[in-house]
Amino acid sequence: MSQKIGESLDLIKAVEPQIKSLMDSHNSRRKHWYAHELIPWEQAQNYRDKPWDESQVTLNDSVRTALVLNLLTEDNLPYYHAKIAGNFPEDSALNEWSGMWTAEEGQHSIAIRDYLLTSRNCDPRLLEDQRMVTVRRGWQTQLSDPLDILAYTSAQELATRISHRNAGAKADDPIAFELMTRVATDENHHFLFYRGVVTAMLRHAPGTVIRSLHRVFSEFRMPGDQIPSFKRRAVKIAKAGIYNLRIHAEQVVDPLLRHWKVANIGDLSGKDAEAQDKLLDMPNRLIAEAEIFETRLARNVA
Repeated sequence: MSQKIGESLDLIKAVEPQIKSLMDSHNSRRKHWYAHELIPWEQAQNYRDKPWDESQVTLNDSVRTALVLNLLTEDNLPYYHAKIAGNFPEDSALNEWSGMWTAEEGQHSIAIRDYLLTSRNCDPRLLEDQRMVTVRRGWQTQLSDPLDILAYTSAQELATRISHRNAGAKADDPIAFELMTRVATDENHHFLFYRGVVTAMLRHAPGTVIRSLHRVFSEFRMPGDQIPSFKRRAVKIAKAGIYNLRIHAEQVVDPLLRHWKVANIGDLSGKDAEAQDKLLDMPNRLIAEAEIFETRLARNVA
């Protein structure tokens, strides 16, 4: 174990009481639900007797793309669990949390897949073929520091909540809306937990956490980038306003920095202060990149 990782684990141990309190809050706040109660089973038809055809879809292409991409991302849950659980001691509250988090996340892929297959809004053979490819590829990440993992999940859970909710809102289907609202609510509960852990660590070691946030946010990528045709699908979702760089800047990065009051953290020097300055400038830089994308998109439409 490197000295850096050891220091991160010591910091996490120092906020163990807050982590347990956040878990208690999560358990009291989240209401358990059942995926099978949300699915319109009465719409289902046998795929052997009635093979799938593109003409059977009822959702617009951008929403279908978002739902399939989100589902395939959820399908890689075993790799996310291994990364999170594998970086904390067995007696850590975070190890207990990772088991609970995994069980809850597992509902999402069950629910979204059942909806897509029942409503015939995806090619079932292609979906299964791409699931096989996605899971066999796994999830590769450079995250190894436990502190970086917690910084990443704070942003990733918020981003996922927004993507799920927007996909449901743009679906023009009350069932899809209810389903994705339920999934997004779960993601919000998870987001509140991870954000709370980072908040507690900031109070103990602001400079260390600021450097971690800068590292992670500078190289942030959604975990679905191993999915076939990920870039093409991500562009389609971005154009539809389901999730794009502007949303990431304005609804993920900026709100997190404001919640953590990064601008108000004083007495930082050296690399800590440098990371703080770069972190605070990040929303502006992301917006500038978003404007370039939007200008290109407008030209192509014209």
